[in-house]
Amino acid sequence: MINKDDVLKILQQIEYPGYKTDIVSFGIVKDVRFIHAEVTVTLDLRTTDEKIIREIAARIEQKIKTLPDVQTVTVQVLETKSTEQSARKTIPEDAYLPTVRHKIAVASGKGGVGKSTVSVNLAVALAKVGLKVGLLDSDIYGPSIPLMFGIKDKPQFDGQKLLPIEKFGVHLMSLGFLISDDNPVIWRGPLVMRALQQLMRDVAWGDLDMMLFDMPPGTGDAQLTLSQSITLDGAVVVTTPQDVALLDAAKGVQMFRKVSVPILGIVENMSYFLCPHCSTRTDIFSTGGAKRECERLQVELLGEIPLDVEIRIGGDEGIPVVQKNPDHPQSRAFLEIAERIAEKVN
Repeated sequence: MINKDDVLKILQQIEYPGYKTDIVSFGIVKDVRFIHAEVTVTLDLRTTDEKIIREIAARIEQKIKTLPDVQTVTVQVLETKSTEQSARKTIPEDAYLPTVRHKIAVASGKGGVGKSTVSVNLAVALAKVGLKVGLLDSDIYGPSIPLMFGIKDKPQFDGQKLLPIEKFGVHLMSLGFLISDDNPVIWRGPLVMRALQQLMRDVAWGDLDMMLFDMPPGTGDAQLTLSQSITLDGAVVVTTPQDVALLDAAKGVQMFRKVSVPILGIVENMSYFLCPHCSTRTDIFSTGGAKRECERLQVELLGEIPLDVEIRIGGDEGIPVVQKNPDHPQSRAFLEIAERIAEKVN
């Protein structure tokens, strides 16, 4: 006798049209029921494209009918729309970043997990695999990209728009380029939203294959502004192995699902410490947490980044470890994750 898990495994073989991520990982499968040889799958597609709906429904029916004891397959599509989706529809698709092919948010449920470190090294890694890459520092309150790239220059103005600063093959923009280091940003939500939109609209980004958004921690104004202003191709959630970080990472995953942003996967940062002298592995922050959470949330574990002093030094010196030492084990981990992300969205 088959069960719900058997059906979900079959559904994980079905990719969302145009993506290399399956429909379960996208979070659109809301319910699966099996009663008297009839399987009913409920989807929350949040799309009005009938072609996509028919294609997914046909694939589901075809796949599930290969299971034993199944006679009838019914696909139901929820018609309710979130307020976030409705708000997005009020903004023209080409209002922001019309020359950027793919847009990826790098986020975390809480601070202190090394999200900006991951964003910086992934951006450089993506550039190294041959992509034209942009990195927008979306952390309005605590912009760290200038420090981590070692940039003290101000962006130039061409008479109409700001020109992004380019370093290590990455086009960069941050509010930190425009304010002094010791000047705090004390803004309420509407100003944060406006600043983020201006960094997208009033910068001459040019033709880019991919843009990463280094998001602030949590699930607040910046995340909602971004999901309402543009169509994100996916989100990468950064966590560390301990339970308190994983709890908040799960909230981040659910937040993006709520606004219909595909989850590309989770990156476990500071996963373990590998002694440079004896190569002994030490699991400082526990072990296996992200893998278990990925299984529970039905998302992919994109990679595990070891804890290493070279990453910290690279961030402080303004030379990301992927740039400074591409053959370093940590650099190889970032490069592998970058290749997985590029494969998912291309």
